[in-house]
Amino acid sequence: MKSSEIRSRFLQFFKNRKHTIIDSASLITSDEKGVTNPTLFNTAGMQPLIPYLLGKPFIKDGHEVTRLADVQKCLRTVDIDEIGDRTHATFFEMLGNWSLGDYFKEEAIKWSYEFLTSKEEGLGLDPNRLYVTVFEGDAVAAKDVEAAEIWKGIFKANTVSDGGGDTSKSENGRIFFMPASSNWWEAGENGPCGPDTEMYYDVKNVLGGKGLTHERFLEADSKREVVEVWNDVFMQYEKKDGKIVGKLPKPSVDTGAGLERLAMVMQNVDNIFDTDLLKPEMDVMKTMAKNWKIESARIVADHIRSAVFLITDGVIPSNTDRGYVLRKLIRRAVRHGQLLKMSEDGSSKLDIIVNAVILNYENVYKEVAIKKDFVIAEILKEETRFKETLNQGLKEFEKGVDAFTLFSSYGFPLELTLELAKEKGITIDVNDFNEKFKKHQELSRAGAEQKFKGGLADSNNEMVVRYHTATHLLHQALFDVLGNGVMQKGSNITTERLRFDFAHGAKMTDEEKKRVEAIVNEKIAAGLPMTQVKMSKEEAEKTGAKHFFGEKYGDEISIYYIGDSLERAYSKEFCGGPHVKNTRELAGPEGKWHFKILKEEAVAQGVRRIKAVLG
Repeated sequence: MKSSEIRSRFLQFFKNRKHTIIDSASLITSDEKGVTNPTLFNTAGMQPLIPYLLGKPFIKDGHEVTRLADVQKCLRTVDIDEIGDRTHATFFEMLGNWSLGDYFKEEAIKWSYEFLTSKEEGLGLDPNRLYVTVFEGDAVAAKDVEAAEIWKGIFKANTVSDGGGDTSKSENGRIFFMPASSNWWEAGENGPCGPDTEMYYDVKNVLGGKGLTHERFLEADSKREVVEVWNDVFMQYEKKDGKIVGKLPKPSVDTGAGLERLAMVMQNVDNIFDTDLLKPEMDVMKTMAKNWKIESARIVADHIRSAVFLITDGVIPSNTDRGYVLRKLIRRAVRHGQLLKMSEDGSSKLDIIVNAVILNYENVYKEVAIKKDFVIAEILKEETRFKETLNQGLKEFEKGVDAFTLFSSYGFPLELTLELAKEKGITIDVNDFNEKFKKHQELSRAGAEQKFKGGLADSNNEMVVRYHTATHLLHQALFDVLGNGVMQKGSNITTERLRFDFAHGAKMTDEEKKRVEAIVNEKIAAGLPMTQVKMSKEEAEKTGAKHFFGEKYGDEISIYYIGDSLERAYSKEFCGGPHVKNTRELAGPEGKWHFKILKEEAVAQGVRRIKAVLG
C-alpha cells in the first residue's frame, strides 16, 4: 500500500466517524502564549493542539468541534546522530485523531483496532500478529486495568488467539503491562499528559500468531521482531514545571502513528529509506554516486527532505535558532553528498535531490511545488557558503591547526578532519577533541543563561569575539538611528548570535532596522581598527565612552574604540574585551558575511531586545 493511500484511508476512516479533518500546522511552532512548549519546531502531532487538549474550545466554521483528525508534519533533531540507520528521521509525518473531551478509551481503542485490521476501510493487518502494551501504574497514576479489559474484550470478540502468561504482567499473552518509561506520554515539562496503550505488529511473522510471555514479548521488541504501529494516549492529567498539578477538566484522546513506520509495515521493507517516502531520493543518488555509501545516502535523503519542508515553511539558514538547525542539516547533506562523489566537479547535486523530494510530495503538500525555485536557491546558496568555509578550513588544516579549532571556528566537520589526517598519515587525538567540545557545550549553555551585561558564552571562540565587536557597532548604530535615549540594559553573546537589550520606548520600524543594519555593514566594510586603551576612571569618563551608569568600576578603565583615534572613534565603550583587531573580520573568512537583525521585540516595559547574526 502506497503512503498516499495510507494517508487517505486514515483520514476517510475517521471522517466516517464524525471527525473534522484539519490541515497540518506549520513545522514552526506558534508564538501564541500557551500554545506549545518553548520548542523551535512541532515535534509531535499533538503539539499544535495543546491548548485544545487543555480545554480551550476548537472553533471551525463558527462551531465548536470535539473530534479532529490530521496528518501533521513534524521535525526532531535530538537523534540526528542516529540518522543513517534503518528507522531514524528528522522530518516525519504523524497520523492523528483527537477527542477533545468527547469519546475516551473505549472508542479510541476500538477504532484503532478497526483501522489497523479492517481490509475494507483500514490497513488490513492480520489481527493474530498484533500485540499491545498498557500502563502498569506507579506512584503518580494507577494501573490501567480499564484499557487492558477493553483490549481483552476486543481480542475475544474477534477470536484472536491467546496464550496465557503471568497475569500480573500480561493478559491473554497479547496485552502487556509496562512502566511509565514505555507507556506514559508527555511533551516536555508543561501540558497535558497521561498513560497510553501501544500496538505492536509481528513484522517478520515469526511469533506464530500465538500469545507470548512477558519476557518473550520484550525479547521480540528488542530484536525488532515486533514494531510499534499505533499509540493511543489518554490525556487525563496536566503538568506544570515537570510536576503533575491535577486532572484535566475534560479527559481527551491523542492517538495516531508515524507514517514512515506504517509505510515500512505496509510495503514489507525493513527500513524507512526503502519506502516510497524516501526511495525516490535514494534511487536518484544511486544512479549518480561513484562511491556508494548507504549511510551517507540516507543522511542526504533525510536532511534534504527536512530542508525542503523547513524552507517552505519560512525558515532560512542562519547562525541561530531555527535557521541554525536548517544550516546544520544542509551542511551535513553537502558533506555526505561529497562523500558519495555524485559529480566530477565535486558538487553534491543537491538540486536534483530537492527535485526528487518535491516531485514526491507536491500532490500532498502543494506549497513545496509553489516554492520550489526559492527552496533550491536557498539550499544551493548555503552549499556555496559551506564550500567557502571548507576551503578556508582546508588551508588551516594544512597549517596544522588542531581539529577542535577547525570545527569551532571554521565549521569543519570532525569526520572530514579525520579523513584528511588519515590520507596524510597524521593521528588526531579524538579524546582531546571530545574534551574541548564538551567544555565548549558547557560554556555555550552557560552563556545562553547569562543575562548580565557583556555575557560572553566563550571568550576564546572566534565567533563569540566577532559577535562581541558587532555588539559595539550595533550599540552605536542604535544611538545614530534612535537617538541618545538608547541605553544598554544587557547583552548575551554565543557562537551563534548576539542578543542586545536596550532602553527605548517604541517598537522599531522596518525602516529603522534597515538603517541600523546598513550602518553596521558599512563600518564592517570600512575595515576600521579596534583598539584598546587603559586610563584612570576620571580620564575615561571624560572621553565620552559608553558605560553603565551607577556600575562600580576599578581605578583603571579599559576602553575599546573603533576608528583611527579615540577622539574620532565611531564607537567607544568601557569594556574588558576580547575583540577583533579590525571590523573587516566580521565579514568572515571569505569576506562575504553581513550583519542581519533577526528579531526586535519587547522584553519589559520600555526595554527592547535585538537578536542578530553574521552570515
